[in-house]
Amino acid sequence: MKPVLDRRRSGVLLHPAALPGEHGSLGRAARAFIDWLASAGFSVWQVLPLGPVGADGSPYWLRSDEAGNTALIDRSEAADPTQSRDEFAEFCATQQHWLEDYALFAALSREHGSAPWWTWPTALRERDAQELRRARQRLEPELHALRVAQWQFALQWSALRDYAHARGVRLYGDVPIYVAPDSVATWTQRSQFQLRADGSPALLAGVPPDYFSEDGQLWGNPLYDWEQARRDGFSFWRARITAGLRRFDLLRLDHFRGLAGYWAVPAGAATAREGQWLPAPGMELLAALRGAIDENFGAAIGAKGDGSQGVLPLVAEDLGVITPDVVQLRRAFDLPGMRILQFGFDGGGDNSHLAHNFTQRTVVYTGTHDNDTTLGWYRSLDPAAAHRVDAYLGSGLESMPQALVRVALASVGVLAVIPVQDLLQLGSEARYNVPGTATNNWCWRMAEGALTAELAAQYLRLNETFGRGA
Repeated sequence: MKPVLDRRRSGVLLHPAALPGEHGSLGRAARAFIDWLASAGFSVWQVLPLGPVGADGSPYWLRSDEAGNTALIDRSEAADPTQSRDEFAEFCATQQHWLEDYALFAALSREHGSAPWWTWPTALRERDAQELRRARQRLEPELHALRVAQWQFALQWSALRDYAHARGVRLYGDVPIYVAPDSVATWTQRSQFQLRADGSPALLAGVPPDYFSEDGQLWGNPLYDWEQARRDGFSFWRARITAGLRRFDLLRLDHFRGLAGYWAVPAGAATAREGQWLPAPGMELLAALRGAIDENFGAAIGAKGDGSQGVLPLVAEDLGVITPDVVQLRRAFDLPGMRILQFGFDGGGDNSHLAHNFTQRTVVYTGTHDNDTTLGWYRSLDPAAAHRVDAYLGSGLESMPQALVRVALASVGVLAVIPVQDLLQLGSEARYNVPGTATNNWCWRMAEGALTAELAAQYLRLNETFGRGA
């Protein structure tokens, strides 16, 4: 299959958890969405991370890179392991390298009332072999149920990927730069992270004051021990990117600037203002990832067929405080960056998020999962900012968000991605996430029947007009 970014394409951003329906998101509802995408001329479906989430529902607070969020399973179509014993046994055998650790971690977490693993009894916290063996015996019924659920998720996602490919739709995933502090990775691979002696984070991830927050954002994730990563050839990252590309055709590297330098905040700090920039080995890491991709996928993903290196199936989320070293890192591996049209109206005509400044190696968005919807954003602008938007687009409120969507599709960027809320002309009530807040996020769901045949015909014409037809 050809690389996703081999030509001009367009896509829609919609997390499966936001699909309508009563039985989960990976069955009928997802197939219907893929059918609509194909009929509208879109050839890319972008989703947020698919791993198990915490209590707040954030897909960026991952407890496992390999496991799936089983709440997404369409229970009406779930396979029965008693009728597919051989297939279930094969899954357990081939996925044992992550499945057994994850199942035990999840079962122990439930047994301890979801308390973080560093508060568990010492023998479990330190992974004493005899104590782990006793735990597996004690929790075997729950471990079996967890294995079954992961098998069902894997089956449904694999079937959905095949269905998408048959309809000409590629799947675009997202790799969070960090894992959750209470995750199977921090429990089983402590040396990969900067942790205290008990396993709790010593330094926390975040960003300094920016567009979203005057105090910065204190995410709370543990930071990597990059010296250990160098020593083991970046094995942790090689494994997570390989796993991601077995699930998706294209991956977005979240917070790409953190691979060049990262904001480190001492544990216990009141805000992210107390952090500092520290260097990260981005050049070495991306070289290792190229090697892993070549080794595991080769010409199936990016090789050009003439013996030269292919284009990596990665997109750099290069938003925030971008310094020259971040730009150099992205260009060294020819990764497309991201441009957000909503960000284009601060400053003058040289703003890099204005469409006339885009380059072809760009993935263009009206907004992302962290932005307000375009209609909500426009309604919140002060009169001077709204005037700048109107002057650029040659239109006003009556044409929003369609006017900004049209600019995204018309732009030179190789891929234009439109949040489904903008296709549906929804306001702030449909926003996914407000960065820096911990409640009332990730709960919006699309209404049944919202994506109509008439809307598909409208976007098919636009996609064909701007050379992005499927």
